Amino acid sequence: MNHLAFGGASIDGGPYLWITGLARHLPHGLNTLVSCWTDYGLALFAVLMLIGWWRARNGPSRAMASALAAPVVVVTAFLVDDLVKTFFDERRPCRTLHTATVEACPGSGDWSFPSNHAAIAAAAAVALLLCDRQLGRIAVPAALLMAASRVWVGAHYPHDVAAGLVTGALVARVLTPLARRAAPVVDRIRATRLRPLVAAR
Repeated sequence: MNHLAFGGASIDGGPYLWITGLARHLPHGLNTLVSCWTDYGLALFAVLMLIGWWRARNGPSRAMASALAAPVVVVTAFLVDDLVKTFFDERRPCRTLHTATVEACPGSGDWSFPSNHAAIAAAAAVALLLCDRQLGRIAVPAALLMAASRVWVGAHYPHDVAAGLVTGALVARVLTPLARRAAPVVDRIRATRLRPLVAAR
């Protein structure tokens, strides 16, 4: 099923070309930093989730249940986002608009809408925000930077990353509170030899 009329250049091709054009005229060092962030920045969210789990060991069972569920929430957001992609076979903007970009254009059949990177980052950010506000204050701007970087390097239209952010955030907003219902399971684990995994003492 092809819905190119819904997305693509007809929505925000102009802003996409302006952003990628600006990127091409800025220092190579800056673009290298953005490329590194867009390629490897998702690792930051994994580190933050690990810190969230460690900090939750000092908190109530509900907090630990949420921290343990965060990676599951992120994987679920990715799967939902990937499912949405199957309904919108939107070609990458670098292929439709034939413009030079900071990074090589993804291959044909690697659909653009919505952005997986943005969905993963948003899901992680919202899950962290609901588990640990201090970590969430780091994760939320990092998620926005991840989304922006995907446009900057030429991989996505702005509407692709906006949809990815919304998808990831919604999945995390729905699933994270549900995870707190697993607090009794955490209590039972805290009464076993596995207690050090879910409690500091």
